[in-house]
Amino acid sequence: MTETLTQADIRDLLRGFDAAIELDQLRVDTMPAAKFHPAYDDSMWRGWRRNHRSYTTKLLSTVDAIPSEMLGELTRIAVTYEPDLIRHITLELFAEVVCEGPPGELGTAELFFGCLIKQVGAQSEGRPRHQAAKTSILQWLPVTDPLRVAQDRECGYGKPDGLIN
Repeated sequence: MTETLTQADIRDLLRGFDAAIELDQLRVDTMPAAKFHPAYDDSMWRGWRRNHRSYTTKLLSTVDAIPSEMLGELTRIAVTYEPDLIRHITLELFAEVVCEGPPGELGTAELFFGCLIKQVGAQSEGRPRHQAAKTSILQWLPVTDPLRVAQDRECGYGKPDGLIN
């Protein structure tokens, strides 16, 4: 069995996601206007990033309240489910909160990750991946184009060259 995830591991995951969003905005800020689709709405996408970062900050402030049982379940998920599946579910949860306004039922890290666990549980059963949980969760959230803005058809600027997720 792998070492159980800790609150510090979850904090690192969220801090990394926040930093990736910040770096993505900085990257976009340096791009020439000609790279963007004519329908690109800078203020909308800037707000999208800002709202994700604000929510991440809210989650970070509540990480210490995640119970050890939940950390155990997150560990099990990390070692049995493909990171791509977790990434998809996690980004959808973030988008749901950001689109619907105040976090409400997902206003704490415990509630957010509890919902993640529930949604993963609705998927087919995972299989042992032979990867440590701490390594696996680093793949749960993308580091390049973390919010998939570049993939939106009305952006047009595409993924940066030479970077990977």
